[in-house]
Amino acid sequence: MNYDEFAFFNQQLAAMLRDGIALEAALKRLSADMRQGVLRAELERLAADLSSGVPLREAARARKLPDLYRQLLEVGVASNDLPGILTLLSDYYLRRHTIWTRLKGLMVYLAIVLACSFLLSCFLSVLLSYFVHSTFLSAFGWSPNPAPLFLSLWLAPIVLGLACLVMFLAMTVPRFRRVLRWRLPAFREFSLAQVGSSMFLMLKSGVPLNDALALVERLEEGTPAQKEIASWRAQLSSGRGKFSEMSADGKVFPPLFRWMVGNAGEDLGAGFQRASEIYQSRAAQRTEMMLYSALPCAVFALGIMVISQVQPAVAQVLIAIQNIG
Repeated sequence: MNYDEFAFFNQQLAAMLRDGIALEAALKRLSADMRQGVLRAELERLAADLSSGVPLREAARARKLPDLYRQLLEVGVASNDLPGILTLLSDYYLRRHTIWTRLKGLMVYLAIVLACSFLLSCFLSVLLSYFVHSTFLSAFGWSPNPAPLFLSLWLAPIVLGLACLVMFLAMTVPRFRRVLRWRLPAFREFSLAQVGSSMFLMLKSGVPLNDALALVERLEEGTPAQKEIASWRAQLSSGRGKFSEMSADGKVFPPLFRWMVGNAGEDLGAGFQRASEIYQSRAAQRTEMMLYSALPCAVFALGIMVISQVQPAVAQVLIAIQNIG
């Protein structure tokens, strides 16, 4: 989903509802101006269901929209403040788009560097293998030791190939990506900020704490955070209402995150908001740092790779020359 387009859509929808325009009419008008895609099709179906008399709660559940969005639409209708909820959602998806765009730029940059390094490494290995086995030294009865030479020439391409495979899986397999998202720098901070922002949004909208935790647990399905959030709910059900008590044994969420939320007292929404802001800032800083340091690190790594591949072949040739002498 294009979160930037989705954020703008919700901002405009909130403004139209405040002006007294009916929800189904506003949905039809705004979706008509959107580009063709899954999001536009889902919003058009939602408008059609509302026009035919289907309640918003049932119509939203039938559409392929984010779980958080559908949950808060129901909250907005129940509280009779749908424009206010849509404004909060617009801010949420705009912040998410900003940081996620930086992270995707980092992923694309690393993928390009890895792919170019892998191709260059394979080219060097093929060229050096041909040079060693076709050199004039073989006319003198010299033949290199195949096992060490093969290992020295093809170790770098094998390692880079595995790195490219991991990057490909991270970019194409959602389950694999969800696990790595909680383990890689910058992505981990983004995940923490996303959890904090989602909790703040729901608690501010009046969603009970247990229901908010249940939804976030469902959103983080398949990640290391899912089990820890489930343990928070279990502690809450057993009577430990304070967040510091619920999260005392946590390992996925860092102490700073748990401390900021726990120190908010009864206003957990404010605590989650502060934690979200801090980790969103950290994610942006780490992304910028990694982008700025990626180029010099890549040049340095390529230099080491070229030297490590050329040196064994040159060493074998020098040994052969000495033997001929």
